[in-house]
Amino acid sequence: MSTIGQGVDRVDGRDKVTGRATYAAEHRLPGIAHAVLVTSTIASGRIVGIDAGTAERMRGVVLVMTHRNAPKLPKGGRGAVDPPAGRVLNLLQDDEVLYSNQPVALVVAETLEQARDAARAVRVHYAAHAPTMDFDRARFNAAKPEKAKQEPADSRRGDLQAGIDAAAEQIDVGYRTPMEHHNPMEPHATIAAWEGEHLTLYDSTQYVSGDARTVAKVLGLPNERVRVICPYVGGGFGCKGSTWSHVVLAAMAAKSAGRPVKLVLDRPQMFGPVGGRPETEQRLLLAASADGALTAVRHNVIAASAFQEDWLETSAIVTRMLYACGSQETTHRLARLNIGTPTFMRAPGEATGSFALECAMDELAYELKMDPIALRLRNYAETEPEKGKPFSRKELRECYRQGAERFGWTRRDPRPMAMRNGNLLVGMGMATATYPANRKDARASARILADGSAVLASGTQDLGTGTYTVMTQVAADALGLPISRVRFELGDSSLPQAPVSGGSQSVASVAPAVQQAATAARTKLVGMALADRASPLFEAAPGEVQVENGFLFLQSAPDRRDSYAAIIARHGGKPVAAESAAEPGDEKEKYALHSFGAVFAEVHVDPELGTIRVPRIVGAYDVGQLLNEKTGRSQLIGGIVWGVGMALMETTEYDMRYGRPVNNNLAEYHVPVNADIGDIDIIVLPGKDPVINALGTRGIGEIGITGVAAAIANAVYHATGKRVRELPITLDKVMV
Repeated sequence: MSTIGQGVDRVDGRDKVTGRATYAAEHRLPGIAHAVLVTSTIASGRIVGIDAGTAERMRGVVLVMTHRNAPKLPKGGRGAVDPPAGRVLNLLQDDEVLYSNQPVALVVAETLEQARDAARAVRVHYAAHAPTMDFDRARFNAAKPEKAKQEPADSRRGDLQAGIDAAAEQIDVGYRTPMEHHNPMEPHATIAAWEGEHLTLYDSTQYVSGDARTVAKVLGLPNERVRVICPYVGGGFGCKGSTWSHVVLAAMAAKSAGRPVKLVLDRPQMFGPVGGRPETEQRLLLAASADGALTAVRHNVIAASAFQEDWLETSAIVTRMLYACGSQETTHRLARLNIGTPTFMRAPGEATGSFALECAMDELAYELKMDPIALRLRNYAETEPEKGKPFSRKELRECYRQGAERFGWTRRDPRPMAMRNGNLLVGMGMATATYPANRKDARASARILADGSAVLASGTQDLGTGTYTVMTQVAADALGLPISRVRFELGDSSLPQAPVSGGSQSVASVAPAVQQAATAARTKLVGMALADRASPLFEAAPGEVQVENGFLFLQSAPDRRDSYAAIIARHGGKPVAAESAAEPGDEKEKYALHSFGAVFAEVHVDPELGTIRVPRIVGAYDVGQLLNEKTGRSQLIGGIVWGVGMALMETTEYDMRYGRPVNNNLAEYHVPVNADIGDIDIIVLPGKDPVINALGTRGIGEIGITGVAAAIANAVYHATGKRVRELPITLDKVMV
């Protein structure tokens, strides 16, 4: 019986709850030293002097590395820039400072306490320039980027002005989202250890293979000399999808010190050197006929980026594909600030873009006096509007129907401020969720061992989302083994290569490779049995052979069976091994691959205090085959929790004089806790995507956040009659 789709317990769960799971900073190496970063206190300027003498003389200090004594790297350390994952790194190669919290020195000592103490003693003197931090001013010099996620930065179809002129109603409004920073429970951490010219990195990363290649390129080493190990990631959400400066700095320090070095970022150092979601200003024009049919759509995006590198938050991409409209224009522009390079943050582009688009659709629905779901159904795209491709599978109508039914949408009085619960204003809002269904090349290996158990391996990662478990399920199903007899290995760049765990693609990419490798090993085993005179299956037809619980047997004669262990034993006890490469075909050329969903939120607003609570959210999703009901539901819940934080809490506040984040800690950078989250009801529609891969499964890591901020914002308007177009929605904005 297949375990795919069942709510199997996490195979790594026991190790996690008992503390046996080893995270990056927990690996024990003999002679390890501890490193602490010294980061800049200015956002723009140059270093004119560094006094490290006091620090170097302090007890336990092994090394103080600055731009004056750091090893000189090929191409100044800039040889690994390969967008979108490759970053411009700050590796102590020059005296330029481009953002606050930029690494300017590294202290290595015998203990962490000694390293921290010495880091405080390093004195850095600057020639500071006035930083560019005001987004409102920088946007006037915004420039067009080269691309938006491999698509043109701007798009246009139809006659926009004609569509505007033909409309009965239109809205033309602006939305703002702030700078946000990732705060996974595990901060970035790296242990670097050299053996001769070979480097091993224990790094918290979402991409072990890419991490190894990047570090090798920066250091000028052959790829085979760098190995990255990461069996567990304590949360990433995009910030660990790239190799950042601290990883290479740890390797440089370990080489100079002649011993392993551990470098763990402090929580305040998570704000700047390792990316974040950039601030955006989005202008939406929606024009429609009296019956709600969109006649024109314009979405203009200005996104903050860094001086040292372009990074684009592709917020208008979602607008290009979600609704049917013959006339549309989208643009993206970059406004440069003295900030660290932004990066992927759960649903980059789609999270911010869906907030603006779905709020604008709600505003248009009120102008037209239409139900928000009815407006979306009136503009339902049967094919992908931008390129005209058919969707591989789209059950968004059913998501609207089931979500609305479960939520009780028909009980909603559409008039703002018309619903109450005691003295609290009650609001109901909804929005559409969507995210691309991505897939890339992946490899896997399979070995059936002498005892009949199996080991599968792929160089992918587990961010806590259940990769160990779902890959074990796929392998067990293909091999005809119980889950307890299968072990899945990951998190090592020496394993068969897999793509980054980002862009909701790990399951869609790696699971087919695991399935193929397991099937290939099983086929070899069957061939051995059919050619073995001592086997009960000797000379049987291959199509007659079935697998179950570690046995091969004939479908027509189930008593004729042979165990995996017995077959292998008769052939010398050597494991039966196979490798497989799973690659996407031309499906993206023929089809539009996307996941869809509908999000419904209820809010309670205190009319006197302005406080907002979210007692319940319903999300209905079309994501193809769900490999594990438990881990899949948890992942979608996690995305919705992120959406609550995005809507109501998350923002990085800067001291504009120095460009320094002032709420760079978990006391003041607010994220949701259990008390902030009400009931979250998840619906996953059954069925497979018939195009994306043989399993019919898509990734679900990011769709959960999309639409949530808009649904909450729309519910706040319904409750209060006040339209808040700038995130986060705080009580002061509701009370104004």
